[in-house]
Amino acid sequence: MTPNPREASRLLVIDSVIPAPLGAALEQRGLSLVPGRGDTSEDALDGVLGCAIWFYEGLRSPLRVWRLARRLRHHGIPLFAWNRDAPHYLNRSAWRLNWYDRARLLDLYATHSLADCRHFADTWLYFPNAADLDHYNLSGTTLPDLREEARYRYDVSFFGGLDGSRYKEMRQREKFFAALGEQLQRRGISFVFREAESMSVADQVALIQTSRINLNFGASCEYGAPFASGLPERCYGIPACGGFLLCDRRTHARDDFSPDVDWAEFEGLEDCVARIVFWLGHFTAARNLAERCHAGVLARHTYTRRAERLHEALLAWHGGHRGLLP
Repeated sequence: MTPNPREASRLLVIDSVIPAPLGAALEQRGLSLVPGRGDTSEDALDGVLGCAIWFYEGLRSPLRVWRLARRLRHHGIPLFAWNRDAPHYLNRSAWRLNWYDRARLLDLYATHSLADCRHFADTWLYFPNAADLDHYNLSGTTLPDLREEARYRYDVSFFGGLDGSRYKEMRQREKFFAALGEQLQRRGISFVFREAESMSVADQVALIQTSRINLNFGASCEYGAPFASGLPERCYGIPACGGFLLCDRRTHARDDFSPDVDWAEFEGLEDCVARIVFWLGHFTAARNLAERCHAGVLARHTYTRRAERLHEALLAWHGGHRGLLP
């Protein structure tokens, strides 16, 4: 049987579903990530605080997940998943998602967006992406360095998936940046929009730090979706590098940032162009906002903070807390 939850130091991880930066942060908290399977032995469940699975496994193999959840509940161990695709769920059928929600195969559901009535568990929490500071950081540059206008090579930049002919989920983004490029070129605004597949992390950081404005638009999980919701990892990584981020309007931005204080956003192509023109004309104000965003990310939106929140959520579950965790 599982001992006192505060003494439990192991997380059972099925199919390596915890991203590396979060896993490293959990291990820094003294939690061991133990690879497991649905048929993990009884002895291997001793000292386990929780068990993580891929969110979609409950749709793909519901019977397997039900059996796993039943075994874990016998030992008082919560089964949990982190979903970074909500509320659009990679266009999974609504009836399947509704069934999954009613089935309550999960005990704890972590999600980067709460813009949905489905919770998939009796206990859930808002759990957004974060900055991976081991890779995305100032990298030897200082914030005062980034106030030197002469260092910048581009007015506007974006790197990410842009191949709409190969990936249908990239078509809207490809179309948006093609139209934006035409608008910027007419105004003599320099820009670079490039596919990220061949870029190293060092290349990405260098582009962030030599672009006055770094854009975010869209996410692959939002293909065909009527609105943008959760914040992609770049929304934390760009500020962590000291870059100025101009992001498409997203429902959860106000949960993590304060518009016009440490957050800049746009809605649609015309507004994007107008915001670019404004921020290019107010360099000092843009750097002031970027530095406030940088400070906020380092204080609140790192994987160290996310690991702390997940650990506390698991302890709260063991303590009998249900519903939306604060």
